[in-house]
Amino acid sequence: MPAATLYHGTMADTPVSNLPEFTVTTLSAALKRAVEDQFAFVRVRGEISGLKFHSSGHVYFDLKDDKAVLNAVIWRGNTGRLKIRPEAGMEVICTGKLSTYAGSSRYQLIVEQVELAGLGALMAMLEERRKKLAAEGLFDASRKKKLPFLPGVIGVITSPTGAVIRDIMHRLEARFPRRVLLWPVAVQGEKAAAEVAAAITGFNAFGAHLPKPDLIIVARGGGSVEDLMAFNDEAVVRAAAASVIPLISAVGHETDTTLIDFAADMRAPTPTAAAELAVPVRTELLAQTIDFERRMLTCFSKGLKDRQRHLAQLARVLPRAESLFAGPRQRLDQASEGLGQSLRKNLQVHRVQFSRAEAQLRTRMLKDRMTVCGERVAALGTRAERAQRARLAQARRQLDGLTRVLDSVSHKSVLERGFALVRGEDGKVRRRAAAVKPGEALTLSFADGDTPAVAEGGPARGKAKKPVDQGSLF
Repeated sequence: MPAATLYHGTMADTPVSNLPEFTVTTLSAALKRAVEDQFAFVRVRGEISGLKFHSSGHVYFDLKDDKAVLNAVIWRGNTGRLKIRPEAGMEVICTGKLSTYAGSSRYQLIVEQVELAGLGALMAMLEERRKKLAAEGLFDASRKKKLPFLPGVIGVITSPTGAVIRDIMHRLEARFPRRVLLWPVAVQGEKAAAEVAAAITGFNAFGAHLPKPDLIIVARGGGSVEDLMAFNDEAVVRAAAASVIPLISAVGHETDTTLIDFAADMRAPTPTAAAELAVPVRTELLAQTIDFERRMLTCFSKGLKDRQRHLAQLARVLPRAESLFAGPRQRLDQASEGLGQSLRKNLQVHRVQFSRAEAQLRTRMLKDRMTVCGERVAALGTRAERAQRARLAQARRQLDGLTRVLDSVSHKSVLERGFALVRGEDGKVRRRAAAVKPGEALTLSFADGDTPAVAEGGPARGKAKKPVDQGSLF
C-alpha cells in the first residue's frame, strides 16, 4: 500500500515522504548487527585462493566454490591456534562468524578455526606438491649423502618437551653415547614449518665458534595427517634437500609418510630407529674389533710359520758354505800372489816413465822460465831506463830550482848591486869598521873579482870630525 503523502501550501509544492531516514554509518551498523546475529556461528567449506599473510599478522584469503566467492580473514590472535597452516588451493572447512566491513560495503567470514575438508583433497594436494618437487630433482637418489659411521656431534630438531627427545637420548646412551645438540621447535601448528626449516638452515650455518653437527635428525612422534602437515611444507622440504649435513627424517610412525622423508638422506620409521641408524652399537664394535685383532694375529702367526717352514726347506737343499766358497778362495789366493808381482813390475815401469817425463818436464820448464825471465828482464830494463830518465829530469828540475834559490840569497847578487865584501889579512870578513886596523891590508871582493886595499886610520870616535877625502882605494 503506498505511503501517505502530505501536501503543504500549493499543489505545486514538493511532496514530503513519511519513511524513516538513515545515515550510511547507521545503516551499515544495522546490517552488521543483523548479519552477525543471524550467522554468529557457521561452518563454510570451500577452496582457499588469494591467500595473503599480512605484515600485521592477519591472514586474508577467499573461500570459493564453482559459483561464489566469500572473503575471509583470520585475526592475528587466532593464527597461532590453528590446527593447520592455510595454503592456496587447499580445500578446507572454516569455522567462525559472518560479519560485514563497512569500509568497502562487503561481508566477510571471521575465521576462528581451519580444518581440512577431506583426506582425499589433502592427499591430492600433497601428491601434486610431491610431483612438483620431484620434477625439480629434490628427491633424486644422486643427491643422497652417506651417513657418517660414528658422528661426533648429532643435531636433533624436535620439541623439547615431548617424549621424542628422551627416546633418542636413551637409545644413543644405550648404543654409543654421543654429543647431542637440541634445536627446540614446534612440531605442529602455524609456526612449526618455519621453525623446522630455520633449524635445518641454522645447523648448516654453524661455523668455527660452534660445534657443527656431523648428522641431523628431524623427529616427531605419531599423529594425524593434519598434525604432520608442517613436515609437508615446501620450505621444510627445500631446506632438507639443501642441507650439506646428512639428514635423517624420523617423523611419525612407520606407516606415516611426509614429503621431508623423500628429501632426507635417510628415512627412519620412528625416532628411536633414527637413533639406531645414527650410531652403531658400542659393544658390537668392541667385539668386532677384538675379533679382527684375533684374526689378524692368527693370520700373522700362520704366515710367519709358513715362511719359516719354507726357509727351512730351502736351507736343506742349499750346498754348504765351505763348498760354495772353496773354488773362489783358491782363485783369490792365486790372484793375490800374481797381484804382488804385477804391482811391483807396474811400479818399476811407471817409475821409468815418471823419470823420463820429469826430465822432459824440467827441460821444458827451464826453457819456459828462461824465456819468461828474459822477457821480464827486458821489460824491467826498459822500465828502469824510463824511470832513470824520469828521475834525472826531476832531479835536474829540483837542482835548477835550488840554484835559483841559492843565487837569490847569495852575496854575489848583493855585490852586483854595488856592494863590496871586505876581508882582512886573515881571510875573515870585516863586518864592522872597528874590526879594521889602520894600515891593515884588506881584500875587497866585487861582483867581477877581488882588489887589494890598505886601511888608513881608525874609525871616528867622540866628536865628529870633518870628513877627509880619502881618495880612491883603487
